[in-house]
Amino acid sequence: MKGDSLGVIGETGSGKTTIANAIMRSLPENAEFFGNIFFNNKDILRINLETYRREIRWKKISVIPQYSMNAFNPIKRVGEQLVKIMMENDSNIDISKASERIFYLFNQLNLPPEIYKKYPDELSGGQRQRVVIASALLLDPELVIADEPTTALDVINQARVVSLIKREIVDKRKTLIYITHDIAVVAGIAKKVMTLYAGEIMEFGDSRKIFKEPLHPYSKGLLASVPDIRLGKTKKLQYIPGDSPDLSKEIKGCPFAPRCPVAMDKCKVERPRLRYVDGRLVACHLMGGE
Repeated sequence: MKGDSLGVIGETGSGKTTIANAIMRSLPENAEFFGNIFFNNKDILRINLETYRREIRWKKISVIPQYSMNAFNPIKRVGEQLVKIMMENDSNIDISKASERIFYLFNQLNLPPEIYKKYPDELSGGQRQRVVIASALLLDPELVIADEPTTALDVINQARVVSLIKREIVDKRKTLIYITHDIAVVAGIAKKVMTLYAGEIMEFGDSRKIFKEPLHPYSKGLLASVPDIRLGKTKKLQYIPGDSPDLSKEIKGCPFAPRCPVAMDKCKVERPRLRYVDGRLVACHLMGGE
């Protein structure tokens, strides 16, 4: 929904970035996909790709990618590339207006104005990541997908970036999809949370409910693996044993069953459907619900 903030959590290979690529229409051309993605009551998977690029990408939906190293052309200055993004996607913007917006975002992200005239390889990893974040916010989009946006940043700059995202997106009633391994960040920025495993939703609902009392065994395992310094040595750090399934092969039953500590025989042969339990969606045979 418009103005919502969704945190997507799950281990590496669970399909988090694939969701971002699907929304941005960046999947490989030979990829097979099914289903629908609705944005402003339109299925964006049914929109002509050129129309999508011209009318939606950057203007209405933008992404903060996970890896900043390959986000920019190494032989062009940072400012030139950011101005080009703005002017190519909005004919009403001139260089002066574009530069004003860029310097505003630089200031918010604690980036010195000199970066405008620098080349990407002259920036540190943290600076480059913050410039990528600025590029996603240039045209004030309705939906921002943040895919591990604090990668390569130190703790201080991580806090600044999260604060900026909250101020510029969440507090302005824009829609945010925040993809991350950092569960603590999700708890502070997202109203809703989705735990993803092997490309499937395990649990979805209000973030406060899920973090306080997770229902799905996978959600429980994820949260139990997060260290809590408030508990000192009284809490033993847990982990989820086993490996993720091979998605090139057909999976029978629940994909998490081989690693689930409470799996039943039924879990190995029958795929659980999402059920409403305690005001949230859970895909688990152990749950009752609707």
